[in-house]
Amino acid sequence: MSILKRSMVPLLLAAAAAVPAWSGLSAQVQEQVEGANAIMVTGQMPADLTRLPKGPEVRGIISARKGGQMQVTGADGKSTAILVSQATDIRSSGGLLGLNRDKLAADSLLNGLPVTVRTVQWGGGLVATLVRLTNKNLATASMIRNGTAQRFGEHDVAIARNAAATEALRGRVGDIDKYDIKGTTNIYFDTGKSALWRDEEAQLCAAANQAKGMENALLLVVGYTDAVGSEDYNQVLSERRAAKVVNHLQQKCGWAPYRMLTPTGMAEADPAADNTTAEGKAQNRRVAVNIMVSKAVEGLEQQGG
Repeated sequence: MSILKRSMVPLLLAAAAAVPAWSGLSAQVQEQVEGANAIMVTGQMPADLTRLPKGPEVRGIISARKGGQMQVTGADGKSTAILVSQATDIRSSGGLLGLNRDKLAADSLLNGLPVTVRTVQWGGGLVATLVRLTNKNLATASMIRNGTAQRFGEHDVAIARNAAATEALRGRVGDIDKYDIKGTTNIYFDTGKSALWRDEEAQLCAAANQAKGMENALLLVVGYTDAVGSEDYNQVLSERRAAKVVNHLQQKCGWAPYRMLTPTGMAEADPAADNTTAEGKAQNRRVAVNIMVSKAVEGLEQQGG
């Protein structure tokens, strides 16, 4: 598929700050996406993209953005020009686990942002049907674009403090990849839900307080589901449950983020009980909060008597 070097976009894009980039795409004005092989738009872009031929999935960073187009540059250095239409679904994945997916506006597609783009073919070029990014990368890109020196200073101080605390903890822990589990608290959920009950919130803070009494203790949070539903659905649900627990531990129980190992969702893997019974399924809809202490630290403590 050939991609031409001139872009035909609407006259209204001269006022792009006031009008959405996809408003009335037509062959009226030519604009160049700097450094990209831009796409020539010669007609009205379809509102429904589902019937168009499937294009490639493009991964990389947004290296240029102008009007209704963006340029994505992959790890191999190849640049691809892609149109963004009103029908393009732009979504972020938030939190530590890629959860809480939110739909975003096209102005969230900032230069330097890593993205994964699903495309269709139209008019001799590619149109994005789905653009995925992460909240963490979006926040960083937004800060670079809009942040003041004061904001950068505040973030730098916070980052430096967390980094120093993390390094100090890792220095005491030694071999950070090898741990003993000193205790596990299981939190259970209703079918298809990630909400916490009041008594379970209290259990989480009790687990955090127990861990605070152990020097060098870290928390590992793992979410699970029962076997009902598709694999993709259960993966997202297990991650959402784990994220809910992590947020409560940090925001309500005072657990420091740098003392949290990377949480994860395991979907229906590692069932605690039989998934063919209602009782077993109820036990599998859980999040396990594990108190971890490095074996290297324990070894040092034993050597010290």
